[in-house]
Amino acid sequence: MREAPLPEAGVLEPSTPQRRMQRRTVGVLASAQLLSGLGNGATLAIGSLLAVQYGGSDAWAGSVTTVLTLTAAVAALPLAGLAAAKGRRRALVVGLVLAMAGSLAVVLSTVTTSLALLLAGGALLGVGTAVNLQSRFAAVDLAGAAHRGRDLSLVVWSITVGAVAGPNLIRPGAALGRALHLPETAGPFVISVTGMALAAVILLAGLRPDPLLEARRRAGIQDEAHEPAAAGRAGASWGAAFRGGVHAIRTSPDAVLGVLGVVAAHAVMVSVMSMTPLHLQQVTVGPMAAMGHEGHVSTDSFALIGFTISLHIAGMYALSPLMGWLSDRYGRRRVLAGGHVVLVLAVAVAAIGAPSPPAVAVGLVLLGLGWSAATIAGSALLAESVEPVHRVQAQGASDTAMGLAGAAGGALSGVAMALIGFEGLALAAGVLSVAVLALAVTRSLAGRRRFDPA
Repeated sequence: MREAPLPEAGVLEPSTPQRRMQRRTVGVLASAQLLSGLGNGATLAIGSLLAVQYGGSDAWAGSVTTVLTLTAAVAALPLAGLAAAKGRRRALVVGLVLAMAGSLAVVLSTVTTSLALLLAGGALLGVGTAVNLQSRFAAVDLAGAAHRGRDLSLVVWSITVGAVAGPNLIRPGAALGRALHLPETAGPFVISVTGMALAAVILLAGLRPDPLLEARRRAGIQDEAHEPAAAGRAGASWGAAFRGGVHAIRTSPDAVLGVLGVVAAHAVMVSVMSMTPLHLQQVTVGPMAAMGHEGHVSTDSFALIGFTISLHIAGMYALSPLMGWLSDRYGRRRVLAGGHVVLVLAVAVAAIGAPSPPAVAVGLVLLGLGWSAATIAGSALLAESVEPVHRVQAQGASDTAMGLAGAAGGALSGVAMALIGFEGLALAAGVLSVAVLALAVTRSLAGRRRFDPA
């Protein structure tokens, strides 16, 4: 049985002009996402190995992923606050400018072989991740309930080209690095800076009218003083914004399920993905064996690992429109639960096939697909489960929790891999998805009992 979209107080189905405006908004967001996605793909593929090289120990393998996801968590609330106060356009552009600075810092780190600069660059690139996350919510500010999942998923899908191309820009990036008299590993991040700059220009020029401000105007929310927790005012503390978002989520069981589903999926994905480059290196060429004679990591080794990560990123984004359609057609809760079923299958395949790079690649593709289903369905469920006046606060709190879960997964994954191996890490991460499935089943059974007179 198909789940009906949740009604929203004070929000009518969009008119024809609003639908036209929404299509334009989705197109602008998608174009910007396509270009801005170049940076994180290259960082995920290269960052962990550069950290091992510069730090001199495998213990640094998860450090870049950790700082990237942690900054994405920390940046979510101020970006949400800026969006609430000044609109989505300004928040997204400011975030991209900071992410550009991160790519430049990584370029400089390759010249100086500085771990500190590499980590600083990874941290600022995390702001770019926060921008990507906020963009998916910007896609539903003006969306009708019947197409909310579709519109959100189209913006998520647009990351595919940039994010998948990112890890595979290593060879052309190396040529660009040589042409610019930079280290070969700097080249992909020079491309990243260019992509983010173009994305910022597209948003600055094209995201007019601002979707969030326009949605508020249409809903009759014109004065920020009407916001109960003041999350959108420039002077409000991030702590107050987070508490306001958490309160809005806690009052809706569906919002709780949506947030927990997204957070758990992200933690599982980051935990396994962040250790995969190091695991593949150990399986194929041995610990630290990718280092060249002059202390530089082999470009060929980078390219092999980059291709595997690009397959994973393709799994995360390529089928996003299908996930959005499924969530619109069959219901958010069903698709959210289905995503976690796929995540459980993914960690099982990765654990059982750990000695085989092709099997690990299959597991990573499934990991991306499960993440995609859970994130799109959970985000849409959250967006329609809280009142419009609370929505930006709740979205900021959700993205913060998502980022913190990813940072914790990235930080603990290195320790877990050292203690129980890649196989044990994958299976341990899967426990989170099992917990979400148990919650989803319990929520479904409770709903049936509530409407069953027997």
